[in-house]
Amino acid sequence: MISRFLPTRLRRLLGVKVSTRPPAFQLLDQPGSLTPLLHALEKVDEVALDTEADNMYHYKTRVCLLQFLVEREVYLVDVLAPGLNLEPLWKVLAGKHLIMHGSDFDLRLLHDLCRFRAKSLFDTMLAAQLLGLQRIGLASLLEQHFAVQLDKDGQKANWSKRPITPKLLNYAALDVWHLPALQEILARELKRLGRMEWLEQQCRAQIAAGCEGFAPATENDWRIGRSERLRGAGLSVLHAVWHWREAQARRLDTPPFKVCGNSVLLKLAEAAEEGKGHAAILASVHLGKRHDRLAPSLTAAIRAGLARDSKTLPRRPGRDPSHVALTQAEIEFQERIRADRDRIARKLEMEPTLIANRSQLAQIARHPKKLSEFLLPWQADLLRREPALHGK
Repeated sequence: MISRFLPTRLRRLLGVKVSTRPPAFQLLDQPGSLTPLLHALEKVDEVALDTEADNMYHYKTRVCLLQFLVEREVYLVDVLAPGLNLEPLWKVLAGKHLIMHGSDFDLRLLHDLCRFRAKSLFDTMLAAQLLGLQRIGLASLLEQHFAVQLDKDGQKANWSKRPITPKLLNYAALDVWHLPALQEILARELKRLGRMEWLEQQCRAQIAAGCEGFAPATENDWRIGRSERLRGAGLSVLHAVWHWREAQARRLDTPPFKVCGNSVLLKLAEAAEEGKGHAAILASVHLGKRHDRLAPSLTAAIRAGLARDSKTLPRRPGRDPSHVALTQAEIEFQERIRADRDRIARKLEMEPTLIANRSQLAQIARHPKKLSEFLLPWQADLLRREPALHGK
């Protein structure tokens, strides 16, 4: 795939439009300021889109900024700006073809925000995966194709902080500036390899998944990591300290991992499993500078966990009553399908799980005639031709 490594000059000679000028932008953060963007959107069928969220800094994730590229004009919409009515924007945007990169999180975020559903999509990350590229992040693709280096600070920035600095606004503008040209490069290669329909199927599936939003919380979210190894006091303490962390994160309006990581919670639970008292359990972890602030409430949570009978905890979801383990014959069949999948992937220079993941292989081994229910058409067609499934 020679075009992956084409320098900017050669891409120009081949007709791929490349602009090296820094993107100017309009920041829309005042009531009524969306008018230029709405007028621009009415004139086009396609728009590049990205979002910035505050999931690294707050307990509940919010959309903070929307970035649009419309006919070589960049518009940055401050979603948190007071008095900004976004309803007209969602209505217009719902009828446009979107160019995005790694759209799964963004589409789920927008669906949860306003039930937005994209009409159609070209996801440049999915395209890069289908081309078998090793580096599929936007920063890597921009550096490779346009000699552009994104500021890594933008990836970890607090996008809810106002005012947004000029440095961050420039970063946000760059996120969409090259997407149409990147789409053109990747689409040309996909068409050459006969994989454009594959991408269209992947993107339709991505849109459908986005409309499911994020998985809702359940009463068993506290069962993290190695919790299945715990019994009795270990489970009770894990339940107590996990909910303690959630309460602290909610109170401080910060992501739970910034209170403490899962490894800390598991160490506390494992110490309880060993029969240690609350003081020894607390001493088994290092809370750093936050020790004096967190220790009293954490100690209370540990005490509550030790006092609770683990039999009163929410029960682990049982297996589907209709679920039966694969038979030996089905396991052997699954391995033959896996071998076919891996052989196809090597030939296509593609990650094998893009064709079928572990769960899908098991489903196919059990119900080979339902192949099309488990896979997208392009994936099913590839496997159907191979020895394991041929004639099934």
